[in-house]
Amino acid sequence: MDARLRTELWTSWASLLRSYAAAHGLNSRHHAVVEVGPDEITVRVASRWMRFTHDLVEDSEGNRSTFSLEEDGTVKLKEHTQEMDLAAEELAREMMHSE
Repeated sequence: MDARLRTELWTSWASLLRSYAAAHGLNSRHHAVVEVGPDEITVRVASRWMRFTHDLVEDSEGNRSTFSLEEDGTVKLKEHTQEMDLAAEELAREMMHSE
């Protein structure tokens, strides 16, 4: 994948996670902190966290799986591929509403 496209997709992924976490935070007693770096994005909610690298996602519960941003704007988690915005919304909802 072209480095510029990879950077754009990474930035878009971080932005979607931040936006959906903020939206779900309106109905939660917690708020999310999204930390973004060139090779890692971490979403923190209370004592829970989820960390993305360019090829892996892991969380505070010890779960790990493959992760990738695809050239067509989709996200691949394990063997499941879906649109980037739908994946970000689902993950943000899970982070914000799981106790």
